[in-house]
Amino acid sequence: LRAVRLLNDLEAIAHAVPALLPGDLRTLNAGHAETYGAIAVIAPGTGLGEAYITRSRAGYQVFPSEGGHTNFGPTNAQEVGLLSYLLQRFDHVSCERVCSGIGLPNIYAYLKSSGVAAESRVVSERLAAAHDPTPVISEAALDAAAPDPLALATMRLFVSILGAEAGNLALKILATGGVYIGGGIPPRILPLLEDGAFLRAFTHKGRFAELLARMPIQVILHPEVALLGAATYAMSS
Repeated sequence: LRAVRLLNDLEAIAHAVPALLPGDLRTLNAGHAETYGAIAVIAPGTGLGEAYITRSRAGYQVFPSEGGHTNFGPTNAQEVGLLSYLLQRFDHVSCERVCSGIGLPNIYAYLKSSGVAAESRVVSERLAAAHDPTPVISEAALDAAAPDPLALATMRLFVSILGAEAGNLALKILATGGVYIGGGIPPRILPLLEDGAFLRAFTHKGRFAELLARMPIQVILHPEVALLGAATYAMSS
C-alpha cells in the first residue's frame, strides 16, 4: 500500500449512496430528486451519524459531520418532558442521547418513569440479562403476537424524534437530492418507519412542510454499506 486514508463511518456510508441499487433501498417518500441537489445521510446505530453529499458535473463530493451531537430539540410536550428528564442526568443532551442505540434505553426509562405504560416482567428480565438493551426493546415492540406497550411507545417516540432530526438536517443542507437513512436500527423497524409518523415529523416544519414533502426519503438496506462506501472511495482515489 502506498497510502492509507481513514474515513468517518458516515463518510464511508455517504460514499456508497451513489452506488446503491434499487434493491438496496426502501422508499419512505418517493418525492422528486433534483439532479444536482444536496443529499442528506442520517444513520442511527450505536450512535447517531450525519453526513451530506453535493453533486456537480465533476461528480459527487462527500462531507462528514458531527451533527448527531447537536442539542436535542423537543417538538411536543412529551419530548419536552424527555429533555427535562435527561437534563437531570446529563450536562448536555444531544440528539444522539435520544436517537440512537445508546438513546433508546433513555427513552424507555423516561416513559417508564412517567407512567406511560408499565414495564412487563418478561422485558425487564430480558433487559437485565442483555449486553445491549436496544434489540430487546425493538424486538419487544415489534412482537407480532403481543407487542409490549412500553417498548412500542419507546420505539414510536424514537421514530418521531428521528423524523424531526432528519427534517432538520434536510433543511440545513437543502437536501433536494434526497435523504438516506442508514445505520443498524432502521432496517429492523421498517413497519414503524412506514406507518406515517416518521414522515409527519419530517415535514412538521411550518411553512417549509411542502418543500420537505417533495424530498425523496430512502432507508438503506445494504448490510455492508460502509464497506461498500470505503471500497467505492478507494476505487475512485
